[in-house]
Amino acid sequence: MITITCLVATAVLQTTPPPTKMIPVEEVIHDTTFVDEYRWLEALESESAEVEAWTTTQNDHTRAILDRLPCRPELERRFEELILEIGSVSAPSMRGDLYFYRQRSPRQNQPVLMVRRGIDGEPRTLLDPNELDPDGLISLDWYDPSPDGSLVAFGISRAGDEMPVLHLMRTEDGVWLADEITGKASISSWSPEGDAFLYSCLADPDDAYSRSIRWHEVGRNNRHDTVLFDQQAPSRVPFASLDDSGRWLMHGVTDGWSKNDLFVVDFDRWLREGVMDSSPIAVGLEGRFRPIAVMGDTMWMTTTWKTLNGSVWSVDLNYPEQSRWTSIIPEREDAVLRGVSHARGMLIARYIEDAVTRFERYAMNGRSLGALETPGLGSASLSTQDDRTEAFMSYSSFNDPRSIYRIDLKDGSRSVWDRPEVPVDASTVAVSQIFTTSKDGTRVPYFLVHHKDVTPNGDNPCLIYGYGGFNISMEPRFNASLFPWLDAGGVYVMANLRGGGEYGESWHRDGMLESKQNVFDDLYAIAEDLISDKWTTPDRLAVMGGSNGGLLTGVAVTQRPDLFACVVSNVPLLDMLRYQDFLMARFWVPEYGSSEDAEQFEWLRAYSPYHNIEEGRRYPATLITAGENDNRVHPLHARKMAARMQQLAANDHDRDPILLWVDRDGGHGSGKPLSMRIRDRVDTWAFIMSQTGLCR
Repeated sequence: MITITCLVATAVLQTTPPPTKMIPVEEVIHDTTFVDEYRWLEALESESAEVEAWTTTQNDHTRAILDRLPCRPELERRFEELILEIGSVSAPSMRGDLYFYRQRSPRQNQPVLMVRRGIDGEPRTLLDPNELDPDGLISLDWYDPSPDGSLVAFGISRAGDEMPVLHLMRTEDGVWLADEITGKASISSWSPEGDAFLYSCLADPDDAYSRSIRWHEVGRNNRHDTVLFDQQAPSRVPFASLDDSGRWLMHGVTDGWSKNDLFVVDFDRWLREGVMDSSPIAVGLEGRFRPIAVMGDTMWMTTTWKTLNGSVWSVDLNYPEQSRWTSIIPEREDAVLRGVSHARGMLIARYIEDAVTRFERYAMNGRSLGALETPGLGSASLSTQDDRTEAFMSYSSFNDPRSIYRIDLKDGSRSVWDRPEVPVDASTVAVSQIFTTSKDGTRVPYFLVHHKDVTPNGDNPCLIYGYGGFNISMEPRFNASLFPWLDAGGVYVMANLRGGGEYGESWHRDGMLESKQNVFDDLYAIAEDLISDKWTTPDRLAVMGGSNGGLLTGVAVTQRPDLFACVVSNVPLLDMLRYQDFLMARFWVPEYGSSEDAEQFEWLRAYSPYHNIEEGRRYPATLITAGENDNRVHPLHARKMAARMQQLAANDHDRDPILLWVDRDGGHGSGKPLSMRIRDRVDTWAFIMSQTGLCR
């Protein structure tokens, strides 16, 4: 193990949080009166000089504390060694003999888009975001080469605002074309000739609920683009894709994360005659429907309708009624279908079995072609193309750095295409999966990660990371920033909570809407299991999460402050009675509910962290972070929660501070330059280590 160097601060530090003025606002919701003293903090800094000044005071207070933590210098050095000096490469996208991929070299803030002709060809830079902004604030959010690879569509955004502008580039010489589309634009499908494409954007960039599906011809000003479909309701989002031949357009509308409608259009006829005649495939059904391949007039799709763990069906697009669907891959009881890739002559199903990736190959008629083995028990994904059996697998696990393998799908053989040299000894790390029992009797799994010489002695520092929502699975992945924690004797736990997708749609539904409390109870069951099994104690146990996971930790700090020494809540939702009124949050009403509905108000009121802070109660040390440019979760949640906790908590702020950090050059996390990500990790880990006794 390495020893964390502890430096003693010589200056006297003011740890009392800065005062926040209170302006009470009274509101009645379903005959219940609420008083909100911090409603004025709901403004953005661009809207209020007062909020800007208050945030500066809070940030200065937080920096004064975090910058003096004794772990910080050693963590800065170690993270530079583990992250800044280590590059990364993505799995390539294949078009003809061209291979497109992202690569970040050591000390680069943002990954660069690269291309090579032939698998062993000379790599060439196509787009370097680091040259577009010296501070690394411009990021490449997505890219999509045309069918022959001669053009690349790509989206770039600034300062984490996740509002990419769509551009086109010639692959041959890297020249940008005049085409430019604003409004959170992203491409969906190219025409077969590569002279036009289907894309989505916000019709009004200031309206998150104005999603529009449009058709663009390369070289023509986008003001002439044809609008095919528009968003009609906040939580019903249109989507569309075109098959490779350009004949069939599949489109639909999502309704939350559990279901969507699906239609098909003869797109070739629309191009010739202007007739947009949609035929229903699945409408009003309780399930997700996702097209995965089209050959001729047959479409293959995944669905969770009547098969909560997922299945695959084929549909004759000339006769798409349900009675004519053909079952291709039936539902499995022991694993969840999380996606299907299409390669030449086969479908490759990606399953999650107890949160671990498994691949199975099938002929197009559903005949099994056998498993596609992964290098170990971890998380993996595939990059395929329907004109070949060559593929690339991205794989990692807690003790195995993310590697890219080149795969021959015919026989399953693989070879390493890229693997980073990370200066850690992953063989010293032990990983186990453990099941515990939640409050209602449900078995809930979690992964336990630690050095092999760490034993359950009843006094280990321990961190739980959780999410629990939106059908998102928490799978084993390598994280280099864990190693300073593990090397110092820390235990890391990844919780597989209900609300996620680890065990299918039923697992998801058991952690949403009126069942959301199950997610929090699952977390407490894991924490209590770790304590009873002598892995840790409440004085050395931390919990961390972001976004929906930030809500999770916000609830944990208010419902069970006795369980934790410290809490980190990143870009969180915390005022659950007003969340739906800001930014794009009405997208999430199918997941959480809304206080506008009387029944749903009762669920939300019961756990809304902001409304459950008790005066005079001691809370764990808490670090709440937000991004001023966040287009998903408004920073008001973090500001108001920090202000109210600082006012009401009976904490000794020398030992258990309540801190707020608002990143003025960041958003929800996407696109953040590496230098800022390292700063954030140093902040987080120094805070956790200091609060769990590793370096006080």
